[in-house]
Amino acid sequence: MDYTIVIDYQKDFIDGVLYNASSISIRPNIIKRIKEDIKKGNKLIFTRDTHDDSTFMDSNEGKHLPIKHCIKNTEGWELDKEMMESFNYPHQIIDKPTFGYKDWNLEEPENIYMMGVCTDICVISNAIILKALYPNTNVYVYSDSCAGLTQEKHNAALETMKSCQVEVI
Repeated sequence: MDYTIVIDYQKDFIDGVLYNASSISIRPNIIKRIKEDIKKGNKLIFTRDTHDDSTFMDSNEGKHLPIKHCIKNTEGWELDKEMMESFNYPHQIIDKPTFGYKDWNLEEPENIYMMGVCTDICVISNAIILKALYPNTNVYVYSDSCAGLTQEKHNAALETMKSCQVEVI
């Protein structure tokens, strides 16, 4: 079974409180990749960075990044509308409370294709977790469909993933 996983492509990371022009610029690539992978019959999964309004600032992440973002049930928490309206295909949404999701439960994955934001935080965290959970599975990251906090951090994350046998394409 092949999977396509879109990491945290949410309003707050695109044009919300953690605005990043690179995140906007990759939207056409993400939409293109999703449509291509749907044609291949891949299972489609989206993750959402998910925080609680009342506890975020006291969390470790809140102490290091004191900007409330991706607060559950807010507009900023929602997946990108343009992306979600670009297809009609069964999909799963996973709400994750931290960078990497530790409860992946994929059914006999052969290939995992990944994209999203931020390359240097959540994409790399999940790519490494998936590679550790499924060591004989091919894990691919679409480099043109990811955005980091900066171009330098994006590139460094891609190089680190390559070192961990994640294929950057």
